[in-house]
Amino acid sequence: MPIPGRQIRVVIALYPRALPTSITLPMDILQAAANIASAASRSAPAVSVQLASADAKPVKLSSGLSLSRDIALSDAAPCDVLLLPALWRNPQPILKRQPAVTELLPALVDAGSVVCAVGTGSCFAAEAGLLDGQAATTHWHYFDEFRQRYPAVQLKRRHLITQAGSLYCAGSINSIADLMIHFLEDWFGPAVARQVESQFSPEIRRPFRAHAFQSQDVSVHHDELVVDAQQWLQDNLHRELSMRALADTLSCSTRTLNRRFRSAIGKTPTTYLREKRLAAAREMLRTTNLTVGEVAYQIGLQDVSYFTTLFQRYTGMTPGRYRKSVRGKLFGPIS
Repeated sequence: MPIPGRQIRVVIALYPRALPTSITLPMDILQAAANIASAASRSAPAVSVQLASADAKPVKLSSGLSLSRDIALSDAAPCDVLLLPALWRNPQPILKRQPAVTELLPALVDAGSVVCAVGTGSCFAAEAGLLDGQAATTHWHYFDEFRQRYPAVQLKRRHLITQAGSLYCAGSINSIADLMIHFLEDWFGPAVARQVESQFSPEIRRPFRAHAFQSQDVSVHHDELVVDAQQWLQDNLHRELSMRALADTLSCSTRTLNRRFRSAIGKTPTTYLREKRLAAAREMLRTTNLTVGEVAYQIGLQDVSYFTTLFQRYTGMTPGRYRKSVRGKLFGPIS
């Protein structure tokens, strides 16, 4: 859940021949999220995005565009996220000329920063040894070269996004957009994330956890009672449910169920159920022709008005508008 009043500091490394869109797209997404969140709540987290380079001179990117830094690379710490943009063509010459980027990474990771590499930007993290024994990806054109140069890295050719602890790799520009949306959910909540997603990506997209390779499931816990509860809720989304009935099924009190759920996954079973139902509703709106009422029924909600209100609170739009926005590109008329 978002932390009221917190400032989130994002630093983007700036180096020659970086792809401009791997810099400007995350910046636009973050700025849009901050604007939407601040308009909704004065206590929403603020976002600071800064460009950092080792050289004080403007940096010429792959397109010929030049950008000036906001801060020196040595001033990047402490930050919440450091983003490593993608490089155009063979990354090795830039890696050799930008040792300060590689040298900065271990200290940032040790301090708790998240490092996100776009495309061949992952080579910086690999050069630093941070990806040894870890899952990673890079731009598809450089898979073989990456494997040869960094044999200790577990290259995931079938995944456009990987997560290994606080190290994220995105194999494409679209993937860094998906990753940013994932972070926005944590920082600002799902409603803001969905509004930003609808502005930047009206086509059908897959959520982060549906297509990212994660070295470990961030939701893993060892409470068997909660595991059983999660499975029961997942299997019964279509039914009218009560937490008392679930507690009775598990031979415990509702108080115990709530306490252990909060301890294991940081939320109540009611919140967990609501999120699973809304996720299922989004998928049905994307991929089926069921009416809004039928979708509501399929996730165990008999009151269509309540479903619409709940869905809008979660996504920032009505079910009908959501369906239109995500399906427009697939099912619109061909000119």
